[in-house]
Amino acid sequence: MDSIIAYFESIDPIVGALYASLFTWIVTALGASLVFIFKGMNRALLDGMLGFTGGVMVAASFWSLLAPGIEMSPGEGFVKVIPAVVGFALGALFIFGLDKVLPHLHINFKESEKEGVKSSWHRTTLLVLAIALHNIPEGLAVGVLFGGVAAGIPEATIGGAVALALGIGIQNFPEGLAVSMPLRRQGVSKFKSFWYGQLSAIVEPIAAVIGAVAVTFFIPILPYALAFAAGAMIFVVVEEVIPETQRDNYTDIATLGFIGGFLVMMTLDVALG
Repeated sequence: MDSIIAYFESIDPIVGALYASLFTWIVTALGASLVFIFKGMNRALLDGMLGFTGGVMVAASFWSLLAPGIEMSPGEGFVKVIPAVVGFALGALFIFGLDKVLPHLHINFKESEKEGVKSSWHRTTLLVLAIALHNIPEGLAVGVLFGGVAAGIPEATIGGAVALALGIGIQNFPEGLAVSMPLRRQGVSKFKSFWYGQLSAIVEPIAAVIGAVAVTFFIPILPYALAFAAGAMIFVVVEEVIPETQRDNYTDIATLGFIGGFLVMMTLDVALG
């Protein structure tokens, strides 16, 4: 791990943001590739992995984003927390707006439960878009941390950025599988199921580079940007990830998965950040 951090310290942080987010995309593809090996997936395992995803996202929101964002904010008392409050609220509202506009369908939901504007798009497309919504704030989070490093902000460290990318990569593995496997069960070919599964994470490198570049050019927005990514991720967890795990008989497994994901991300961030 030390050699990985040393490598990222030796390259331009914006390039690092691209590489780190490409890693998270590749892990998503690895998860989706299991469709070539397995014909189906146990629902309890799926709910547990989705719970794990939620735990990683919540832990990353605080340990990797909100805490350093507050620490680097100027002022004291209520003044110091204003950037975090504003950024968090804007991030949540941003995803709220996308959720209301972008047609999508969550993994365990029925066709009649489509969200966003009315559309005749195929179920496959709607499933991919639902996971893509998860991945936008994740890409932004990685990007703004690397952008903070590029801007020379002491609280933004390469170790913390690598830890965040690693944690998001780990939880992207079940997300890729969660798209590809249901598609396969619906009769979609193995290759197309894999293709759509990995495609859901294509937004992460794009969002990461945008976030990194924006912070580099506008250094004062970094505390707001970190909180923005945190607010976006928390909205996704509460509005989408958790409800998806509570629609069957495996709610306890999903909850334990959530706790496990939180512990993994907290450990990575504290140990490496």
